[in-house]
Amino acid sequence: MRRKPNPLVRLILLVTGILLLPAAALVGLLPGPGGVFVAAAGIILILRNSRWARHRFVRIKARWPRVGAFIDRILVRGSPKRRRERAKRLGAN
Repeated sequence: MRRKPNPLVRLILLVTGILLLPAAALVGLLPGPGGVFVAAAGIILILRNSRWARHRFVRIKARWPRVGAFIDRILVRGSPKRRRERAKRLGAN
């Protein structure tokens, strides 16, 4: 079971994630795909440290399931992988 992180650490990580999003726009001006990686890091930090953002993400996934599945694949989340594997096992039986 995961330990609950210190609230101050969560706040610092959340603020860092929020600051990475505008930084991604600045890095995006440079040649190469760097802005995409910076934006992804910011989104990951926000989703991991904000209950409100997670709630909004779940609502977006419910409204647009294809977008949600794509984002889950990008973020390499464990729960969708387990659901896909379970569906494959049940389909094979």
